[in-house]
Amino acid sequence: MPLAPDDYDVLTFGCYGTLVDWADGIATALRPILRAHDVELEDEALFRHHGEFERDVESGSYVKYKEVLGRVLRRFGDRFGFTPTNVETERFVGSVRNWPLFPDTNASLRRLSASFRLAVISNVDDDLFHDTARHLSVDFDDVITSERVRAYKPALDPFETAFTRLGVPPNRLLHVAQSVYHDVNPAGRLGIDCVRVRRYDDRFDPPAPQTDPVHTVPDLAPLADELLD
Repeated sequence: MPLAPDDYDVLTFGCYGTLVDWADGIATALRPILRAHDVELEDEALFRHHGEFERDVESGSYVKYKEVLGRVLRRFGDRFGFTPTNVETERFVGSVRNWPLFPDTNASLRRLSASFRLAVISNVDDDLFHDTARHLSVDFDDVITSERVRAYKPALDPFETAFTRLGVPPNRLLHVAQSVYHDVNPAGRLGIDCVRVRRYDDRFDPPAPQTDPVHTVPDLAPLADELLD
């Protein structure tokens, strides 16, 4: 079904994986560390392990995302028989600041910001997003981070916080995101329309979402075309 722009007041975005090329950032930061310890992994195995470790850490008691990444790296070490150095851990954690934007991100956000309020709902620390935001060409109306909410998506708290802070009911918000696990499924449980940005096909998510997105696009450019026509 085509999107109806008049149905929405606010567009919210996942950040890493949707606006920022999370996969490139992770692989670029993680592979040299693994190779330094004689560990070679194909993409499928690298991201499968990373996803497993990250989901496990984030499902426990809240810790900042920098600590999540540190624990993920230590679990790679536990799994493959090495101990990452403090320097390696700091380099991996700090890499978030340099993860690249997708080529269509800034132009699409600028177009959309002319007609909609824009916000971010992201599993990240405030300071890490602040550094990412330096590369983004729009100022968001709000940014809801896991640090502010002290919970990680797919928990519902970040989305429920967005309703309160943005002053909109769920049916007037359109969430735009790559991840089925972190975004499409929880948004659907709250009655939020969700556009899935299929950045990586189904490489990092189950092929069948628990709730269907209202629309699917390969990147943000066709979404802007459709909402602004």
